[in-house]
Amino acid sequence: MNQIPMTVAGAEALREELKRLKSEERPKIIQAIADAREHGDLKENAEYHAAREQQSFCEGRIQEIEAKLSNAQVIDVTKLPETGRVIFGATVTVFNTKIEEEVTYTIVGDDEADIKKNLISVNSPIARALIGKSVDDVAIVGTPSGDVEYEVVNVVHK
Repeated sequence: MNQIPMTVAGAEALREELKRLKSEERPKIIQAIADAREHGDLKENAEYHAAREQQSFCEGRIQEIEAKLSNAQVIDVTKLPETGRVIFGATVTVFNTKIEEEVTYTIVGDDEADIKKNLISVNSPIARALIGKSVDDVAIVGTPSGDVEYEVVNVVHK
C-alpha cells in the first residue's frame, strides 16, 4: 500500500483518537449492548440495534486509523533543511492576484486538511501548484471560474 504523508501533529492526533476510541468509546458501547440485551427480545429492541450500529462504526474507524498509521510517512518539517522552497508541512503565505488578498496556508496530509484553519491537503490543486515554488514565484491554479495566480510571499518550515 502507498505511504500516506502526515505531519507529526497529524499522526499524534490520529493516535489520540485511536486511544480514545479503544479506551473510552469501545467500553461504553459494549456496556450499552449488554444493557440492551437485558431488556429481552432483540428483534424489536431499538436500543440493541442502535448500540450494534454504533459498535460497527467505532470498530470500522479503529481499523481505518490503524491502517493509516501503519502506512503513515510521518514528516517532521523542523528537521528538514530550510531551502526556501514550498514543501510538505511548510507554511506558505501567498498573494491571490485575482482578488488582491494575502492568505497563509499550511500544507498537510489528507486527514489533517481543514480549510477553516487554513490547512490544505498536499493533494489539493493549490498545494500541488505551490510545491517546489520559492518566494516571488507565481503558481497558477486552475479553478472552475478560470485560472488564479498566487504569488509566493513567504515560506516557513515550522
